[in-house]
Amino acid sequence: MIRTRHVLLSVLLAGSLTACSAASGATGSGGEVTEIRYQGWVGQVTYPELAESLGYLGDLRLKWVGNTISGPQDIQATATGQVDAGGAFNGAIVKLRASGARVKAVVGYYGVDKEAYTGFYVLDGSPVTTPRDLIGKKIGVNTLGAHSEAVTKEYLKRGGLTPEEVDKVELVVVPPVNTEQALRQKQIDVASLSGILRDKALSRGGIHPLYTDVDLFGPFTAGSFVLREDFIEENPKTTKKFVDAFARAVEWTQSRPREEVVAKYKEIIAKRGRNEDASAIDFWKSSGVAGKGGVIADREFRTWIDWLEREGDVKPGQVEAADIYTNEFNPFRPGSTS
Repeated sequence: MIRTRHVLLSVLLAGSLTACSAASGATGSGGEVTEIRYQGWVGQVTYPELAESLGYLGDLRLKWVGNTISGPQDIQATATGQVDAGGAFNGAIVKLRASGARVKAVVGYYGVDKEAYTGFYVLDGSPVTTPRDLIGKKIGVNTLGAHSEAVTKEYLKRGGLTPEEVDKVELVVVPPVNTEQALRQKQIDVASLSGILRDKALSRGGIHPLYTDVDLFGPFTAGSFVLREDFIEENPKTTKKFVDAFARAVEWTQSRPREEVVAKYKEIIAKRGRNEDASAIDFWKSSGVAGKGGVIADREFRTWIDWLEREGDVKPGQVEAADIYTNEFNPFRPGSTS
């Protein structure tokens, strides 16, 4: 297994997660919660925030409890009841489900295509040019056990490295907003960069990709938002309203001109008043979500279940794709009349 080290080259959380009880937020007259607690991302807009701004949530309210830089942390917080909804790489959801957490993926929220992808970048002139050159080197990623680690392991495996050699490649946790700087200062040898942070870094020059997830796997929805199964059972109307609004927000970004999406994101960041730099939003190009409105395809979980079984991270048959996700609440699912 790749060596990993939790090294923070900056403050891990731009806004610390406030202490929360396992109980959900405010309830309405029908007994269901009317407030969804969630974590944000510095300088970025989440789909619940976009849905709220577009008026899709109706009387359902959002409560921001802090920021995260980690999908696995976000869904773990969901599983433990610190927040009501969170999103992560689908492989991380599989692992969490395999650990016994009763969470269910309800809508896709990020993906990979020619515009939205994760690249692993080296400095121009770097001696790292092949998978084997990564032995003994440091790769900066936003979190462990998620998208970047899975992609890197696949790259190394295809490059012919043995398990013992793979173990000599070190993943270092670096907050996304600091990853480019860490690479340019040679604190790491490779930087995992995606979305607007990737494009902003590329605009400054001096770096080039060693490998990318889209080159390795092609286009696919890579991550989903989850809810706890008990939350869904106790709040069916709220769940439907939240997922419906979320899906419509995803579809809005898929169908609107890029300039309109960028303008809306900037407006949201300015209004929420979190003392953030919104300049990276100018580089937004695509959500990367493959299914309309975030509809989840079975293969988007089956791929990672098979991969994790081969890696020995989950036992064969321990989890099934059909148990991990549902499109029941998505208005864009095939056959829906919503």
